[in-house]
Amino acid sequence: MSEPMFTNTLADTIIQSLETPLAKDGFAFLQAQAMQAVLEAGGLRGWEDFAASWNDLGVDRYMADGGRYRRRRYATFSLTLDAVTRKPHQPHYQSRDYNTLNGGVERWFKPVLPALGEHPALMAILRLALRVVTDLTPAERRPNAWHTEIHQFRIEARPDALGHPTPEGLHRDGVDWVFVVMVRRENVAQGETSIHDLSHKQVGSFTLTNPMDTAVVNDNRVYHGVTPVQPVDPSSPAYRDVLVVTLRHE
Repeated sequence: MSEPMFTNTLADTIIQSLETPLAKDGFAFLQAQAMQAVLEAGGLRGWEDFAASWNDLGVDRYMADGGRYRRRRYATFSLTLDAVTRKPHQPHYQSRDYNTLNGGVERWFKPVLPALGEHPALMAILRLALRVVTDLTPAERRPNAWHTEIHQFRIEARPDALGHPTPEGLHRDGVDWVFVVMVRRENVAQGETSIHDLSHKQVGSFTLTNPMDTAVVNDNRVYHGVTPVQPVDPSSPAYRDVLVVTLRHE
């Protein structure tokens, strides 16, 4: 983390506008224009190349519903105030307490490609995530390093088969914080995100529509889910690309 972390006034103001509802309600939605301004202050470059990497993902073969509508790559990092360190490739694991559909097994996904793992766009997103969780975690509870997982997801939709961004339904991920960054929506309708409190009462909803629209949730305080997506034009490819970043205490 050798580069400055969002030291200009505009970036600080936008980050505060994100952190205020996140601290109060356990979730926040940041629109693309504001997110882009913040990421540029954190070193964002080459967004188009970054987004194009979603064209080279592997099919998720662990879907217990038998679906082949999800493609992904995966990587883990250690985040500290001094460094972003990529960890050796490892499986993704969630207990069935958090993922009733696909939990309880080690899932080995294709690794995020080296160029993407070092990309300035990803580094800017990780810098922002670290800044936010550092600001919102009391000093006595901050870990020396955050275990950070990144997931490149493409959800494909066909005329005869909806695409399910959250096939496990309304859920928590079993981490501390979740960041969801829209990368691209191509020819899809729906995909509304809903937020629910711990009693499952809905407390918010929004749709990630434009590249860099971003949702952040405190996974200890709220559930989240996304409605299925369907093609607008049945004759053309339809998909929803997002980057999911999760952070938890190591």
